Amino acid sequence: MLKIYNTLFRKIEEFKPLNPPKVGMYICGPTVYDYAHLGHARTYTNSDVLVRTLRWFGYQVKVVMNITDVGHLTSQADTGEDKVEKKARLENKTAQEIAKYYTDDFWQMCVGLNILKPDIITPATQHIPTMINLIKTLEQKGFVYKTDDGIYFDTSKLADYGRLGRIDIKGLQVGWRVEKRQKKHPTDFALWKFSPSPSADGSGQAQRQMEWESPWGIGFPGWHIECSAMSMKYLGETLDIHTGGVDHIPVHHTNEIAQSEAATGKQFVRYWFHSNFLDIDGAKMSKSLGNFYRVKDLIDKGYEPLALRYLFLTGHYRTKMNFTWKALDGAQEAYKKLKALISEWVDEPKVNFDNKFNNQFKTAIENDLNLPQALAVVWEMVKSPIASGNKLALIQEWDKVLGLNLGQKGIRAKGQKMSEEIKKLINLREKLRQEKKWQEADELRKQNEAQGHQVKDEKIKA
Repeated sequence: MLKIYNTLFRKIEEFKPLNPPKVGMYICGPTVYDYAHLGHARTYTNSDVLVRTLRWFGYQVKVVMNITDVGHLTSQADTGEDKVEKKARLENKTAQEIAKYYTDDFWQMCVGLNILKPDIITPATQHIPTMINLIKTLEQKGFVYKTDDGIYFDTSKLADYGRLGRIDIKGLQVGWRVEKRQKKHPTDFALWKFSPSPSADGSGQAQRQMEWESPWGIGFPGWHIECSAMSMKYLGETLDIHTGGVDHIPVHHTNEIAQSEAATGKQFVRYWFHSNFLDIDGAKMSKSLGNFYRVKDLIDKGYEPLALRYLFLTGHYRTKMNFTWKALDGAQEAYKKLKALISEWVDEPKVNFDNKFNNQFKTAIENDLNLPQALAVVWEMVKSPIASGNKLALIQEWDKVLGLNLGQKGIRAKGQKMSEEIKKLINLREKLRQEKKWQEADELRKQNEAQGHQVKDEKIKA
């Protein structure tokens, strides 16, 4: 019985999809104006573990992820520049070039961390008509009003607005002043923003690169409407699961609920799954502090991306995690040791699962994805005296959840343990490959094969 924490009700609940065994899951994707960092890496790893877990339990999971390539402004108050357009202006590139470059970087990160690719990927710019239709529905139902700079959602029309984020609406009203753009309430948010006035040179060209015709005028969609429109298009009016970071709870996800349920009259999401923050050396990640790290930065320092994934699995997804280089060193050492032990196990053709360990692992995963406990079971099993064939069968089964590529590639002993000399050669070759010293690595491969150990490299699949 799988149980997960539902942010909506602030408690752990038994997971019951709307139409079992089918599960519709929406993952809040990246805004592609900058590099994906380690905080993003943790959030998407946690969502990946959830996808893997659901499939491990026999559910048919349909995963949809958006790519926000328009409409996410620099201020959550619906002011400021579009993040993608701002970056395009600063780098003297088109918005499309910026979006493609950082989208590609995001997928490279996912490949390195062995994060499964979604079944459906939805760039916002490819779904503008869907968003316009949803806004028209809200307009017909009386939930919107027009200001000088856009079409806004009137949150006062919903009695339960803000329940996901436990927002104190009355408290927000105290001291609040109506701004020039004529918002009626502090929590109202933009569904459609009007493009700025034509440029001063008289060319008639708008200042934005990305804009579209709409019933309300030329403009672009608000950030929140994108996720509601695209998720419901592919998963229906009620989603089983919606994931994202805890930073999205008070505004983005709260507004998704408001506009979606106002439009359909149905519950938008049954289970909200949120990952907590990742600090760096006890501080919030920031370029100004010099602690803004990408997965590529770790690779350049000689770390394996899956060692970072291992590190993430040592902390519960709902607990704030602190990244340190010492912790990553420990994770890499543990991950390499685990792989080395597995590489020595004999691949016996007929084995039986050890129910004791398998039940313990399953119990840990069932309990709101308790990965730290699951890893403890892994190590207890690895150090146990049960037959190596049984160990290999268990680790291969459990890795469907862990996603660490354990027991699925590399050298495996053929009835005997590898010598320490061979192990050293393997580790040295891996180091050379990470340093892109391909010729030297190939020479070590030939040495291994000359001693009867075949080496096979396989690409990590997303």
